[in-house]
Amino acid sequence: MEAHVLPRIVFLVLCIYSLKTMVDGAGECGRNPPDREAIKLAPCAMAAQDTSAKVSSTCCARVKQMGKNPKCLCAVMLSSTARSSGAKPEISMTIPKRCNIATRPIGYKCGGNNIKTYFNFSVSSQMQVF
Repeated sequence: MEAHVLPRIVFLVLCIYSLKTMVDGAGECGRNPPDREAIKLAPCAMAAQDTSAKVSSTCCARVKQMGKNPKCLCAVMLSSTARSSGAKPEISMTIPKRCNIATRPIGYKCGGNNIKTYFNFSVSSQMQVF
């Protein structure tokens, strides 16, 4: 009977490992956690703290790229990395509009806040980060 137990244990371990691998790649930003993705928006630091600060072209380009996945952009703007850098979510969410990005999501719920005033096309899903 013990000879049948070892193959079952190995099979179970392989199943758990494959499930873990699938879950790791299923986050808001794919395989990278939002805190790691937030580092890419370092050029937006001043613009994320002050609505009168000029938004750099580098910041706009990175926000436009990240905005292709609204869930990721939302998670990054609300991440602990962004907040610890001094970014204010309510100001960060104005950056796509300040960059004149035409393909920004309107009506998207980010952290419980409807940010339709900042975005321009509808996304049906809602992300609750808090």
